[in-house]
Amino acid sequence: MSEQEEKEKAEEASSEQVYELRKTIKKLKGFRGSGTQMISVYIPAGYQIHETSGKLREELGQASNIKSKQTRTNVMEALEKIINYLKMFKTTPDNGLVVFAGNISDDPSKRKIELFSITPHQKLSVSIYRCDSSFFLEPLENFLEHRASYGLVVMDGNEATIAIVRGTETQIVKKLNTTAHSKIRVGGQSANRYQRDIEEKKHLYYVRVGAAMDAAFLGKVKGAIIGGPGPSKEYFMKANTFNYQIKIMGVVDTGYTDEYGIREVLAKSEGILDQQEAIKEKILIERFIKEVVTGGLATYGMKETIDAVESKQAEMLLISEDLPFRFVEYRCNKCATSEKKAQKGEKAPEKGCEQCGSKMDIDIDEPLADEIIDRAKRNGIKVEVISANTSEGAQFLTGFGGIGAFLRYRKTQ
Repeated sequence: MSEQEEKEKAEEASSEQVYELRKTIKKLKGFRGSGTQMISVYIPAGYQIHETSGKLREELGQASNIKSKQTRTNVMEALEKIINYLKMFKTTPDNGLVVFAGNISDDPSKRKIELFSITPHQKLSVSIYRCDSSFFLEPLENFLEHRASYGLVVMDGNEATIAIVRGTETQIVKKLNTTAHSKIRVGGQSANRYQRDIEEKKHLYYVRVGAAMDAAFLGKVKGAIIGGPGPSKEYFMKANTFNYQIKIMGVVDTGYTDEYGIREVLAKSEGILDQQEAIKEKILIERFIKEVVTGGLATYGMKETIDAVESKQAEMLLISEDLPFRFVEYRCNKCATSEKKAQKGEKAPEKGCEQCGSKMDIDIDEPLADEIIDRAKRNGIKVEVISANTSEGAQFLTGFGGIGAFLRYRKTQ
């Protein structure tokens, strides 16, 4: 394995890491400050923690000059929180460190300074201090964008579709058509002229496809796969109209040259892209369905899966990132009654206490997926978070409720 390949492998994120990062970014995006009082600090891998702390102390000194008393107080408290937090570290974590702090209260008249930190799954290369009305999240969002990407092309002699698959997301980049005539209806010398015209236009079509590949793939993908019905894809390969730096990883036969053809390329590229996220997800769900259908070592459904996780019967938890349930814990301040339940929807509804009728407080309101993942991790069970971007992921969500598990054994009746 080359040094570059080892680096790429080390930076590969598990589905759980990607899920956690996406969830954290979504949460942080929801916070807005009144004025420039939301602080973002990015410390790159290998950078000295004490140098960052020194710079923050300088910012703390300058913050005393902020005219608005409310903004000044919030900024200074947030900076102090970050400085004190960094005292926990002797050295910067291997991949760097990201820290956010600011007033996250929805009520402008109240102050609730909170700190959030992230140790990224890829090496952080930027050093940033930003004080704004919202947290600066672009470098973290780039980690989601810069996952391993592959180019896909499906084509015949008349049309081509170019796409990029990144993680479990497939993006159609461009569609092209040839202007060459498909049939010659004129005889004699005109037939030769028309034939030359067809060949010239087909070559121009190949040039256009190659130029589109260069624009979409060059420096952006690890490699590309060419597919399509008939021999046109082989003719295109021989024409060498795309940049030599684009690594062609394979050529496969497909029946279509549109979005369905792109899906066919992915389906037929398991041996070529066996570590690509969409392919891994496809293989995993197909295996899960087979086990369920044959009564093998798999189960699905909320109760069945949670039971398997709690009893450590589960070997691997499969859970959809779009699981439409929340884990809610209610508590009554009056009689101390508490209740935990799974609630469908984006936000937990209010609830009255069944014992005394008082309105209950909500102590916990988070995605149910988080709670079940935490239980699995506590029990040493591997977790795979399934996206809803692929047809297999969508099938898992709609057909199996978005939750299931591979089992170590079947309980005897």
